[in-house]
Amino acid sequence: MAKRMAVTLVATMMIVAALGFVKFKQVQTAVGKAAAFQPPPEAVTTIEAVEEEWPATLTAIGTVAAVQGVTVSADLPGTIERISFESGTWVREGDVLALLDTRQERAQLAAAEAQRELAKVSLERMQGLLDEHVVSRAEFDRAVADARQSDARAGEIRATIERKTVHAPFAGVLGIRRANLGQYLSAGDPLVTLESLDPIFVNFGVPQQTMTGVRPGRAVHVTAGDLAAANFAGRITAVDAVVDPSTRNVQAQATVANPGGTLRPGMFVQTEVTLGAPSRVISLPASAISHAAFGDSVFVVADLTDPRGRPYRGARQQFVKLGAGRGDQISVLSGLKGGEEVVTSGAFKLRNGAAILVNNKVRPANSARPKPENS
Repeated sequence: MAKRMAVTLVATMMIVAALGFVKFKQVQTAVGKAAAFQPPPEAVTTIEAVEEEWPATLTAIGTVAAVQGVTVSADLPGTIERISFESGTWVREGDVLALLDTRQERAQLAAAEAQRELAKVSLERMQGLLDEHVVSRAEFDRAVADARQSDARAGEIRATIERKTVHAPFAGVLGIRRANLGQYLSAGDPLVTLESLDPIFVNFGVPQQTMTGVRPGRAVHVTAGDLAAANFAGRITAVDAVVDPSTRNVQAQATVANPGGTLRPGMFVQTEVTLGAPSRVISLPASAISHAAFGDSVFVVADLTDPRGRPYRGARQQFVKLGAGRGDQISVLSGLKGGEEVVTSGAFKLRNGAAILVNNKVRPANSARPKPENS
């Protein structure tokens, strides 16, 4: 009985050992396969890094403002007798815009002129009497004063009549009329707005780091998003003396030619200021840049070797220093050489040393002046 139990125990141990050995071999084989497994290459697009000459420019969002803009109003109170303009029309300097009722002033002027004529005749008579020593010098001086006072009174009424004729103070385009025929206007009540549109001001802010390059005389190009075909040129004419403490920007003002009044006060525009001589940079599509807290980088295509010494085509992460951008492009100031092949799309799924498969059938946009279809 004991002998049979011993044989059974030995047989059981041999079976367990055999099963353990088989399982060990299976695990060893799986570990070996896992170590030898290589993930499939990632599909990417690439572009050859090319050194280009970029103009030294600064872009900023600007606001259009009129060189001259006023709300035309009545200088004196009165009732509108005639309106001589249409809303939205161009006028020249001095054009009559409206007339106020001056019947009372004209009657006063007639009386004042009659009084002036009487004072003039009296003065001439007093001059003759003075020559004949009939009147005293004091009486003659009083007649001279009366004559001058009559002239001044007539001139005052004539000036009042003139002030009730509203003129355009400068050439420009009128806004929408704010008063109607027969309406009584108090002094200062608005009649219509008047804006001088050619040339026109464009005001924009620039960071304090770049303010040394923004000075009067610099060329400025202006574009408006809803006027894609229009390009306006001008020059910086003024730079503010202080930096805004809340934004650390300094305000600059450019005077821009605006034929036809295409740009209107209050519009937002894109401004591009030429800062100086152009510089040589590496130009890449913005999609090629991987942004991270520890720095900006690109993936450069290179011939690499795996742990077993087998060659493959992979991506090497390269940190770069970026410069200005234009359109779909961004400039690289350092960290990259001309002629290197750079990944332009698919970089988000790469790591340093990852295998890649280049497919350039469809590439990301790479235009210096893109024109989006739905903008």
